[in-house]
Amino acid sequence: MNDDDIANKHKDIGMRVAYYRKDKKLSQLDLSLQLGHKSVSIVASAERFYNGKHFNIEHLLKISEILETPIANFFEPYIEKVSKKDTHN
Repeated sequence: MNDDDIANKHKDIGMRVAYYRKDKKLSQLDLSLQLGHKSVSIVASAERFYNGKHFNIEHLLKISEILETPIANFFEPYIEKVSKKDTHN
């Protein structure tokens, strides 16, 4: 596994966290505050892998608890889901 493979895994995990966060109707700020941060920067940056920022295992453990979703969900293949509302437009 090379650096690009690892970067792609971090990007995928960030997308999954964003998906489950949005599914629970939490903003990036809500999640950041529950993680103990005062701004959205860690969540916003890690969800997009901006400047190489990514979630570490401690973040993911806490996020899985906050979002009430198994941590394994963040590592499964990413499937973009379309809400029923979007399919009727």
